[in-house]
Amino acid sequence: MVVRHVAAILGVAFSMIALAACGGSGKGPVTINWYVFPEPSKSFAKAAADCSAASHGAYQISINFLSNSSDQQRVSLVRRLAAKDSSIDILAMDVDWTAEFATAKWIRPWTGANAAAVSQGVLPGPLQTATWDGKLYAAPINSNTELLWYRKDLVPNPPKTWTQMIDDAIQLAKEGKPHYIEEQGAKYEGLTVWFNSLVDSAGGGILTKNDKIIVGNSTAVAAQIMHRLADSPAADPGLNVAMEGTSETAWEHGTAAFQINYPFVWSAAQKDSPSIFKHMGYALFPSVTPGSTPKVSIGGYNLGVSAYSSHPQLAFDAVKCLVQPKNQVTDAIKGGLAPVSASIYDEPSFEKAYPFHALIKAQLEDYGIRPQTPAYADVTLAIQDALSPTSNIQPKTVVSTLRNEIKQALSSQALL
Repeated sequence: MVVRHVAAILGVAFSMIALAACGGSGKGPVTINWYVFPEPSKSFAKAAADCSAASHGAYQISINFLSNSSDQQRVSLVRRLAAKDSSIDILAMDVDWTAEFATAKWIRPWTGANAAAVSQGVLPGPLQTATWDGKLYAAPINSNTELLWYRKDLVPNPPKTWTQMIDDAIQLAKEGKPHYIEEQGAKYEGLTVWFNSLVDSAGGGILTKNDKIIVGNSTAVAAQIMHRLADSPAADPGLNVAMEGTSETAWEHGTAAFQINYPFVWSAAQKDSPSIFKHMGYALFPSVTPGSTPKVSIGGYNLGVSAYSSHPQLAFDAVKCLVQPKNQVTDAIKGGLAPVSASIYDEPSFEKAYPFHALIKAQLEDYGIRPQTPAYADVTLAIQDALSPTSNIQPKTVVSTLRNEIKQALSSQALL
């Protein structure tokens, strides 16, 4: 009787060990909560389901959607992380949040094999956005860069510089033809992107990595270009309230000859305005000075692992799966999200969907980047305050204005 009782106990014990080895604990897989923007094509949902299945019961990725607004996404995450909310395991971060979140110790650094797995083969620009103070704090999942889109029926050859583009638009206006340049001039992050792209393309910068203000001549050049456009017939009357979506809508209405925007406009025009799409050309972002290489402020999202996650290694494992090239291809083709893995740009399926893939890759390799600082949320608002509306920019005083605004932002003295 005793022998049979011991054997029964051992049998149960061995069964529990076997279940644990298969990833099951008797309670089912661990839920890994992924907080991310509401990606509309459902490519993220597919990746989450595929990765959950591939874990063989170790984890189940549950997607928690944030706001469509990047600013509101940040606010939601900051509130939860500041409260040490353990329900967040993985968070999708705008590329500009890395320094802030890392400095606050809200996200875990990627080290050793984990870091190698998510950085190998990643293009230089996206990888830099995930790095702070010499350490990798996130895994790039997608990127973005603005290109020049133009009407081939109006302009035989795309302009190489901003000066040439504005001159071409003014000439088209004189001829009574569609001529507007669609750009994002509203007082929001798109305005900072536009300005920073011009500053970097002019060979300058806004801040060093130790928050030293380096606003100078390139800043004045960038501001002069913005003011010249805003004060010319080339500007869409809605420039000072234009965002990415409104710029694309205006483009589809046929009144524009040029558009500075992200690659989503290609598929959008193809679907919504075939008559415009058939004349749609693409080129590199215009240079600031002739013969120079443009350095466009790249966008996109990186995946971080929360410092307060109860299951950090499973979260790292889930991220490593989510950023695999096969998932990036789906995100790109279905969702219009540019990949970060260099190898994808040579895949036929991607090349077909993105005929301008070489331009994107070039701008992600020789890139611009917005100021990397823990105070970025205040710095970008300071830039927007100094430059909005663009038609009111004072070229002679804009450098000192920007210096003062950014100095107050860095010292937390400005009411932003």
